[in-house]
Amino acid sequence: MSVKILWVDDEIDLLKPHIIFLEEKGYVVDTCHSGDEALDLINKKTYDIIFLDENMPGLTGIETLTEINNKQLGIPVVMITKSEEEAIMNEAIGSHVSDFLIKPVNPNQIILAIKKNLENRKLVDEKATMSYQQEFRDISMALSGKLDYEEWKDIYKKLVNWELQLESSDDQSMLEVYNMQKHEANNVFSKFIKDNYLEWINGVSEDKPVLSHTLLKDAVLPILNKDEKVFLILIDNLRYDQWKVIQPLLKDEYRTEIDDVYCSILPTATQYSRNSIFAGLMPSEIKKKYPHYWIDEDDEEYCNQYEAELLQEQLKRLGVKSKFNYNKILNLSAGKRLAENLSNYLAAPLNVVVYNFIDMLSHVRTEMEVLKELADDESAYRSLTRSWFQHSTLRDIIRQLAEKKINIILTTDHGSIRVASPAKVVGDKNTNTNLRYKRGRSLQYNPSEVFDIKEPEDGCLPRSNVSARYIFAKENNFFVYPNNYNYYVNYYRNTFQHGGISLEEMMIPFVYLKAK
Repeated sequence: MSVKILWVDDEIDLLKPHIIFLEEKGYVVDTCHSGDEALDLINKKTYDIIFLDENMPGLTGIETLTEINNKQLGIPVVMITKSEEEAIMNEAIGSHVSDFLIKPVNPNQIILAIKKNLENRKLVDEKATMSYQQEFRDISMALSGKLDYEEWKDIYKKLVNWELQLESSDDQSMLEVYNMQKHEANNVFSKFIKDNYLEWINGVSEDKPVLSHTLLKDAVLPILNKDEKVFLILIDNLRYDQWKVIQPLLKDEYRTEIDDVYCSILPTATQYSRNSIFAGLMPSEIKKKYPHYWIDEDDEEYCNQYEAELLQEQLKRLGVKSKFNYNKILNLSAGKRLAENLSNYLAAPLNVVVYNFIDMLSHVRTEMEVLKELADDESAYRSLTRSWFQHSTLRDIIRQLAEKKINIILTTDHGSIRVASPAKVVGDKNTNTNLRYKRGRSLQYNPSEVFDIKEPEDGCLPRSNVSARYIFAKENNFFVYPNNYNYYVNYYRNTFQHGGISLEEMMIPFVYLKAK
């Protein structure tokens, strides 16, 4: 289909050679001499792009631009002007001009402006597709080899980067290829965790990543020791891809010094991973050392009520005597109170803020049909996260911190995965309800579908009774009981869950932001 162009200039007759040049290139060009004529034409026809003279008698270019946007906001308008005055350019940009050209213009500038404003996305998509095809082979070869954790970090960051590039493409076939490769990566990663995890947490392997219970000591304290003041913001259930869509919103205020991922412990669930972060201990060690701070319940609302106390004990063990503040934000009013009273906390060297919105979003999305429709795939889930952050009290808090030149550590306790494949499990009435891990006795399951820890002590996990064991779902599986099997499969499929083994749940962001 030919590109339809409207060119508006009071000296349009002098531009006849340019018009002929464009028509020879296959473009359809309408011309007129004034803003009023242009508006009449726009009422009658649809154009793909408009070239608009800035200095015309009658309606000026800026005035015409304003009227065009009132009629067809979104159509690319290229302003052509003799003047390079900043005031004119600022006014045009404020009126949503797409591009600028300075007179006299030559045909190649016109062609470039057309390609830039109409074909840019197509060219970018083609470049992304071609580049991913080349990277696909490299990632596939890497997955067939023996990878260490640092190499897994590199692969996962690459996969996230390609997902964000390819999701805006019209080439759905390439996105399907990507999803197949991510599924393969999760399959291989599950085997990697099964082979290495117990050695990591029991100190057998020296080649181990930063884990939940070592995060403060290994990653946070080195920053705290060199910074006068730090805000540690933990957004519950934040995946690395969600961080990457939030990151551009902070670029004017903060420079990203560290953009890394660390590894969540198992289960990748708040009761375990977040308590371990603040305690600096594995769950079984917390229960043994601080039994009054460990609540062995399935109700997460109450299982993390002693985070501040656990953090205080850890800092004491590490010899950190600095004062700290701790705030947990569970609702809008709590966020507003913190934003309004932020100045009261700025004197402390360390402030810890826990935000629970995304975790609540994933749970609520499972229950509410309207949210399932709003976030029915990975891209929409990221978009919803970005929209929340953009309008949240957390965004207001970060703006205030930027003004005070206070640096931020942004991290999380675990991620989540969009589940797709049911895995049958049978357990007694005391078995927990989580879809990605099960803790109980007499569990019956397909061993090939899980990572099982028959002795909780081996996984540094609390033992609820003599015969209890833990099993973890791999890849995008989710546990379903045989009773009412089809109902629960349909109800939970394509929901975002956490607790098991996947790149999305375990390889989670650790970010250090320096105020500009």
